[in-house]
Amino acid sequence: MLRQRVISAVVAIPIILAAIWFGDPWLSIVVALFVLLGAFEFYRLGNSAGWQPFTIIGIVLALLFILNTHSDDEKTTPLLITGAVLIPLARIIWQYDGQKAFVNWTWTVAGIFYVGWMMSHIVQLRDMDDGRDWVIIAIFATFASDTSAYFTGRALGKHKMAPAISPGKTWEGAIGGLLGAAIATVVLAIITGIDEIGYLKIIPLGFLISIFAQAGDLTESALKRNASAKDAGSLIPGHGGVLDRLDSLIFTVVLVYYYVIWIVY
Repeated sequence: MLRQRVISAVVAIPIILAAIWFGDPWLSIVVALFVLLGAFEFYRLGNSAGWQPFTIIGIVLALLFILNTHSDDEKTTPLLITGAVLIPLARIIWQYDGQKAFVNWTWTVAGIFYVGWMMSHIVQLRDMDDGRDWVIIAIFATFASDTSAYFTGRALGKHKMAPAISPGKTWEGAIGGLLGAAIATVVLAIITGIDEIGYLKIIPLGFLISIFAQAGDLTESALKRNASAKDAGSLIPGHGGVLDRLDSLIFTVVLVYYYVIWIVY
């Protein structure tokens, strides 16, 4: 398992770095691919739970959120949000599914926003001043949190954090994740030059990245438990599906985006 994780990381990291470094259109293409696969896995979890989300509609609308990041018209975002709510409702009217109708609509809309809207923040973050550096910090501090929590939990974990959702997660692992993300954020800030904003802003961001990463991980674990699934998919050896790798990042890129807007600048 560990060997597969390392191999997958060795293959994926250069691709991710290249997309971040060169920006659009490459970053949007990579993010769109992740959204496509992640949304598909999300809706497959819905099917496993016994529901029938509108997969095609959901995937298309989720991808439109990535495309929308390139629009200069401020009216397109509220229009797209409205469409994400109303189009699946129209699908229910067109073909009513009885008692499943409301849950099918809920799963569909949830997938659009959970995967599409949240992941669109990566592209928006990259378009900011120093955006390349902020995306690097967001992604690799998240990886550091996940990795530190995993190894600390395996070595020292004794006290279960959320046994009803994810029995393998421990408070010791959570603390390891906090420290790992904080250290990684400081190191990455120094490398990229972001440290000029001051450590009173950098260090709290590192801790927040880990908190949001672990919250994202637990959220997806709850979804998988609801669907009686161990992993969201099997596309990435040693990691499961794409959604299993995005779960933490879905939360942290949103955090970093608004942290930069509200706290840094």
